[in-house]
Amino acid sequence: MDAWLFLLRWFHFLAGITWIGMLYYFNFVQVPFFAGAEPAVRTGMITGGLVSRALWWFRWGAMLTFITGWVYLLHVMFATWGGIQPFFSASYGWAIFIGGIIGSLMWFNVWFVIWPAQQMVMASAARVKEGGQAIPEAAARGARGGAASRTNTLLSIPMLFFMGAASHWAFFTPTARPAKITMLVVFLIILAIVEGNAVVGAATPDKASAGKKLLSTVSGTFWAGFVLTAVFVIAIKIIFG
Repeated sequence: MDAWLFLLRWFHFLAGITWIGMLYYFNFVQVPFFAGAEPAVRTGMITGGLVSRALWWFRWGAMLTFITGWVYLLHVMFATWGGIQPFFSASYGWAIFIGGIIGSLMWFNVWFVIWPAQQMVMASAARVKEGGQAIPEAAARGARGGAASRTNTLLSIPMLFFMGAASHWAFFTPTARPAKITMLVVFLIILAIVEGNAVVGAATPDKASAGKKLLSTVSGTFWAGFVLTAVFVIAIKIIFG
């Protein structure tokens, strides 16, 4: 059993590094490069296979991370801790759960926001290369996918914080049931606000909200991620006392 759990965690780490590595490549390298590149260069990179290959590793890395993560979490919850109640009575349970839910939201964004948007962008670029007209909705869908990608970058900061804190920093002790319910509600409300900023409303530069504009720069995304992490930590400390 120990060997099986080790292999499960190992594959989770490998998949997670692949996924988050590709996420950071897109946001820290490719997107800034595209912003200053000639249209022909961008089209060539999209239609030449570079972007589609990167997206393959990106989305399937996310999928394998998601699957192995939840299999491991559920096994630990029931086989190691003996059920939901004892699991959520420990700081480990709460920290790994918070990290897992954030990661699951990121997985959702990959498969149901970013990937469909990029499929349209690639199809539009292929039309242009063949001498046709760009798909009218491609720019708006691409911008929404970009906002979701930057949101995932933001979310990766608290996600990695709580994944690490689960085993290495027990900075709080869960208390009574009402406090646990309150923490869960506060956590989900904050996540809903962050996700709503990514998927609700226009995302193109001329129509983007202040929240989306904050994420238009790498520094703004980083600061937002660290602030969000601090908000979660402060909420935990206040609610659990």
